[in-house]
Amino acid sequence: QVQLVESGGGLVQAGGSLRLSCVASGIIVSRKVMAWYRQAPGKQREWVAIISSIGSTNYADSVKGRFTISRDNAKNTVYLQMNSLKPEDTAVYYCNEAPSTANRGQGTQVTVSS
Repeated sequence: QVQLVESGGGLVQAGGSLRLSCVASGIIVSRKVMAWYRQAPGKQREWVAIISSIGSTNYADSVKGRFTISRDNAKNTVYLQMNSLKPEDTAVYYCNEAPSTANRGQGTQVTVSS
């Protein structure tokens, strides 16, 4: 059974940073295409960042240059380093395989105040 546990969210002022973690069990993240998604209140779930099995990455235009996705194979964990946060980054953040249309974990809330 696949389990994904996201953590690291919180309340931060605009311009601040957070690092999200996604600890996986039941899958080996280094063998999968993994992504971070987010969903803000009243908005559709959107893809934020993706990392392939060979380590190549890609980002949504809205976060390019500010967010960095990475993984630690030994810890079977995927990370999202978020810098220069903006109020519009406020959302619940989830990790999952890509592509996917649903969330597996409980997510972690990120709130950016102006």
